[in-house]
Amino acid sequence: MVYRLLAVNIDGTLLQSNGRLHKSTREAIEYVHQKGVNVALVTSRNYLSAKKVAKALKINPMLIAHHGAFVGSTIENAIFVKRISEELTLEIVQLLEKTECQIQLIREKSLIGNRMNLPENLLGKTIIYKNEPSVYSQHFVNLLSEELKEQPFSPVKIDVIFKSRKDYADLHILLKELFPEVEVMAKPYQRLTIVPKGVSKWNGILYLADYLGVKRNEIVAIGDDEDDFEMISESGLGVAMGNAPNKVKLAAAWVTRTNDEHGVAYMLREFFRKQYDIEFLTKMNLLK
Repeated sequence: MVYRLLAVNIDGTLLQSNGRLHKSTREAIEYVHQKGVNVALVTSRNYLSAKKVAKALKINPMLIAHHGAFVGSTIENAIFVKRISEELTLEIVQLLEKTECQIQLIREKSLIGNRMNLPENLLGKTIIYKNEPSVYSQHFVNLLSEELKEQPFSPVKIDVIFKSRKDYADLHILLKELFPEVEVMAKPYQRLTIVPKGVSKWNGILYLADYLGVKRNEIVAIGDDEDDFEMISESGLGVAMGNAPNKVKLAAAWVTRTNDEHGVAYMLREFFRKQYDIEFLTKMNLLK
C-alpha cells in the first residue's frame, strides 16, 4: 500500500508537552513531504493558532482546524468552511446566558464573547491559547445576545466554560436535546465545544482527501486524544501516541512513542523510509 496523505494532530502529538516542536519531528514531517505525500495538521485549535504551528515547518501543510469546520492552507484558499447560522447562534447564546459561563463565538480571524470573571481554578484553563497571535481580533461585551441582535455572527465554533460543574453537565445534555443541528462535545475543565452537525476531525480529513483525490486507505492519521479516535480507527493506517488513552491505542494499527519521546519522528522515519517517492511511483505506473 502506498500512502499519499499524512494527517497529524497538533497538541499532544506533533508538539511536546511544553508546546514546542522538536527539530527531529519537523525534519521527519519534511522528509515525508519530500516523498510527495500531502501533509495536513489536524486540530481543535483556532485557525490562526494552527497557522502559527504550521509556520514552524518549512513546508506549507494543509490545515484542518476548528475541529474540522475549516479545511484549507489559508483563509483565502479555504476549500471547506462550515458555520453555525446566525439565527441558531443567537438561540444557543440566549440559553447559555441563563447560566454563569463564558461564551466565545469563534471565526477564523476573530471572536466575540461575554465578559465573565472565572474562578481561580479555571482561570488558567481559558479557551484562548496563550500564544494566540495578536492579530486575532477579540471583542468582549456584557450581554452577548444583545450584541448579536445588532451585529449577527455565524461562528465556525462556540467554546463555553462554566463556573458550575452542575451547569456544565446539565447544559451538555440540554444543548444536545434542543439543538440537533450542532455537535456538542464535553471537554476538560467544565468546557463545552459546539460545532455544526457533521463536523469532526475525521470528516475534515475525508473532505481534504476527496479534494486531493486520495482514497481512505491511503491516509495515515496520527493522534493522541479521544477526539482523534475516529480518524485513527477509520484511516488506512491509524497511529496512536504513547501518551494516548488505552481506548485510542486499542483502535490504532501502530502505537508509537510519546510526544516527549518524539513519537511522530520515530514512526515517520521507520515507516516512510520503505515507501518510494510518489513521483517515481507515478512514472513507473505503480499507482492505481
